[in-house]
Amino acid sequence: MKEVCSCLRSRVIEFLIQSAQDLQVSPIVKYSALSLFADRFYPSLSKSGNNPKSWLLQPIRESNLQLFALVAIWISNKIHDSPPLRVKSFKSLADNTIKEQHFTTKDFLEAELVLMQVIKFKIGTLNIAFRLFEDLLTKLSEVARVGEQLSIEACMDIMDLLYEKGDISSFNCSSYHLAASIVVAAYVITVPVQKSEFPILLWVKFVTSCKEEDILDIVRNILMHVFEA
Repeated sequence: MKEVCSCLRSRVIEFLIQSAQDLQVSPIVKYSALSLFADRFYPSLSKSGNNPKSWLLQPIRESNLQLFALVAIWISNKIHDSPPLRVKSFKSLADNTIKEQHFTTKDFLEAELVLMQVIKFKIGTLNIAFRLFEDLLTKLSEVARVGEQLSIEACMDIMDLLYEKGDISSFNCSSYHLAASIVVAAYVITVPVQKSEFPILLWVKFVTSCKEEDILDIVRNILMHVFEA
């Protein structure tokens, strides 16, 4: 599984992000899918003894992981959107983008069950970082004009980059710490210097009750990756 992690993870995450764009799903669907796939499903694959017996996991191929990425979007879409996209939309996308293997509608249904079993049916998305930094941006715009300078797109770009590089789990922090740090990092990157007098770090610390040193550590890591990209 270590080989799979190092070789395929970033490519499959990029595939999920691109697929979410191709399907034109909302940001909450995209980030819920990333949470389901990258934060819960993918790490659980290393615990092979606990995984259900399925040809989709034996062996683990890139094409199969791409199928699970699409299924994560499908599940998230069904949670958040009404009416949700039909499975044929996902199958059509798979037919056009997954080159190594052809998947049937039945395969999608099996993959959905396998993914749910692997994550032990824990599909809650209330505390994912996207929801939290979205809420922080709303509160910031209510208390300071500088909130108009800080876009949610900047925060989402940072989140995508962190997922692609596989560093979110390595931060070993809560979703609240991650969301707070993303807002601070996006502020540092995007708000013009002449308009950056608002004490963003102190405000985020007050609103979230996160420790300043914890936020700063994560912000430093985020900025390092942003400027390396």
